[in-house]
This record gives sequence, C-alpha cells and structure tokens, in this order.
Amino acid sequence: MQNPIAIANYFIKRSMADGTELTPMKLVKLVYIAHGWYLALKGEPLLPEAIEAWKYGPVVSKVYHTFKKYGRDCITSLEYQGNNIPDVTDSETTTFLDKIWDVYKKYTGLQLSTLTHQPNTPWDIAWNSENGCNAKSVIIRNELIEAHYKEKIVVKK
Repeated sequence: MQNPIAIANYFIKRSMADGTELTPMKLVKLVYIAHGWYLALKGEPLLPEAIEAWKYGPVVSKVYHTFKKYGRDCITSLEYQGNNIPDVTDSETTTFLDKIWDVYKKYTGLQLSTLTHQPNTPWDIAWNSENGCNAKSVIIRNELIEAHYKEKIVVKK
C-alpha cells in the first residue's frame, strides 16, 4: 500500500510536467479513482486509509486536509511530511498511476466529482443507503469500490 500523499505528489509532478491544472478537488478525486482501479485490477487496496463519503463525494481525508490550503486554486508544489517529500518509487505503481493520469487528466475536478456522484456509485450507496447523509461522513467499503470498478472492466469488454 502507498502513502496517499505520495500518490498525490505523483499526480502533482505529472501535472507540472504536462502543464495540466490540478486543483485540490481534482487531486482528491484522482487519488480516489486510482484507489478504485487498483482494487479492481489488483484485488488489494492502493491506500491504507479508508475512503470516506462526504457531502461532496468520496474523500481521502489526509489528501483533502493536506491540500485544502489551495482552495480552488491550482496546486503549485509538492507536499512535505517532516523533512521528506513522500514519493512513489516502485515502477509497477508508477506505471499504473501514469495510466490513471493519462485517462483522467483531461477532466476538471467538477467533472470528476460528477463521475463519482452518479447513481449506484460507491459514494451514492454509502451516502444515501448506508446513512452517510445523516452522519455527515461514512466509510465507503473497499468491497463496494472494488465491485464498482470491476463492473467498469466488464462493460468495456
């Protein structure tokens, strides 16, 4: 499993290299989407942290709280933890993240948010059927996320 800030930093590096805008909303959604596809393709979580269903969608809390200082503006630098910049170092994970970036970089944060809010998505189920809306936050089970992204694989065949 990977440090979610390392995953975030990887996407930030890619955005800087490509000249693609990356806001906190887009980053949070990309980290969630990467986690979903990893579950579906590898059968194990990418992240050790639970994904939470918040009013505005699925959130990796650590990523949200780390990058919320940018508000709606573009993220302009990598994030440190202590004196280190968390980074993804294994080539299998970087290859996987490159594919996620290549597919989803063209979307804005709002467009990615819309994708994750569709009926019967893991967020929708957790928020509307598993009491997230009353609790203001609920864990989105990895089983739900994995099943959702596996279904997307079947649809594409």
